[in-house]
Amino acid sequence: MSSPDLKNFPPRKGRMTKRRMLMAVTALSGALLLGPVVAGTAEAYPAPDSFADLAAKVTPAVVNISSTHKVTESDMQDQGAPFEFPKGSPFEQFFKPFEEQQRQQHRNEKVMSLGSGFIVDPAGYIVTNNHVIEEATDIEVTMTDGKEYPAKLIGTDPKTDLALLKISTPQPLPFVKFGDSDKERVGDWIMAVGNPFGLGGTVTAGIVSARGRDINAGPFDDFLQLDAAINRGNSGGPTFDTDGDVVGINTAIASPNGGSVGIGFAIPSNLAKPVIDSLREHGSVERGWLGVQIQKVTPDLAKALGLPQPEGALVADVQSDSPAQKLLKTGDVIVGYNGQTVDEMRELPRLVAATKPQTKVDLTVWRDHQMQKVSLVIGKLKPDQQVAENTAPQEDTTNSSGSVDVADLGASFAPLDAAARTQLNIDKSVKGVVVSNVNDDSPLAEQGIAEGDVIERIGDSAVSTPQDVSRLTKDAKANHQSVVMMLVDHRGQELFVAVKLAAA
Repeated sequence: MSSPDLKNFPPRKGRMTKRRMLMAVTALSGALLLGPVVAGTAEAYPAPDSFADLAAKVTPAVVNISSTHKVTESDMQDQGAPFEFPKGSPFEQFFKPFEEQQRQQHRNEKVMSLGSGFIVDPAGYIVTNNHVIEEATDIEVTMTDGKEYPAKLIGTDPKTDLALLKISTPQPLPFVKFGDSDKERVGDWIMAVGNPFGLGGTVTAGIVSARGRDINAGPFDDFLQLDAAINRGNSGGPTFDTDGDVVGINTAIASPNGGSVGIGFAIPSNLAKPVIDSLREHGSVERGWLGVQIQKVTPDLAKALGLPQPEGALVADVQSDSPAQKLLKTGDVIVGYNGQTVDEMRELPRLVAATKPQTKVDLTVWRDHQMQKVSLVIGKLKPDQQVAENTAPQEDTTNSSGSVDVADLGASFAPLDAAARTQLNIDKSVKGVVVSNVNDDSPLAEQGIAEGDVIERIGDSAVSTPQDVSRLTKDAKANHQSVVMMLVDHRGQELFVAVKLAAA
């Protein structure tokens, strides 16, 4: 079954390009009527009799945002040429002047996007999604009383899809404050206010359906999943707890048809707060940088590494001239960061990003089958960098070509010589042996290893010849290992894989 499409797309007036149709978002609705239930010491409270008092309290601080965007050349290409004929057709030259005239008209055309936002300071600071105002030439904010104000862009953070605006008014404005999203439990009631389909001032309610969702929207995904109705135009709008504090910023939906199906995603307030503070103070976000490429520790990898359980972030590569270069190495598993446990790989980038550059941190690392402590100074992330990037036996035979067939792996391996490097376009810095053939039902094929990949390490040992692969595999079986860990260069990307050995 295919997964539903994830969309974030504000509604608009006038024409909207295909590119913009893929950008925008959310809100919430639908209510369950549950009585109080006691489970241990936690009590699930019944739904409020009404959300009216809460709505009256917070809606004055929620605004509608409209932004003007120029039609770009790529936008026009998305829509196709006004007149399309086969190349060389006599009609092509005839209609060419008309096509150019229409393109010129489109270059001067503007489109409008609509979204939502909320005031977080009586001085007029407004939080919204970056995609609501991205590349906008003009931004206008409309209050619940209908008053309109031009907005100034203070700063944006595309990595978290957040933006901060400011409007100037003669009087202080109503505002709301951020709450503690970490306190939100699955099943808690929430309420959202936004501008779906440009209708403005729309209130919806629902519950927190799940926490910590990773929807591959960015490197710091940690979304709250909500069951409320989320539609175009709710992008950037707030999700409130029952106390009236903002616990989420509506950002995306999962939908097969572009409309709400009760699966919406909101940026947690605890992730948004430091970003917004940094945008207000500096106009940009300053993040920490570790300089490693990491991957998930699967149960098989944990077994191969000797880890008691699958946890942490496995270091697949260490970048040169990075804070990690001299202190971490490939094969390390980072299981603790400055006193906080790293249970899953995706937790590490968020912890590093939230660290102020030039801060000394302590890492707990699983290395050589034991826990070790490593201290280093976090660097500053540059725009083009990633915080921490997100891999009965027969006798082996040697072919006349110099390749070795390893029966336990169901594959053949060849030397990584100059000819192989040229043919496969493999950089000189890559050391190891080339996978020359892989059986479809082999342990390597199960891990996605293909012909042309390079095996760099098996366990703790570097690999330089095909015979090394055969020897190290046999040694692992002699030591009663059912799984070996390999470091593989797969199309220029290094990653660890746990490969099961064929049974004896």
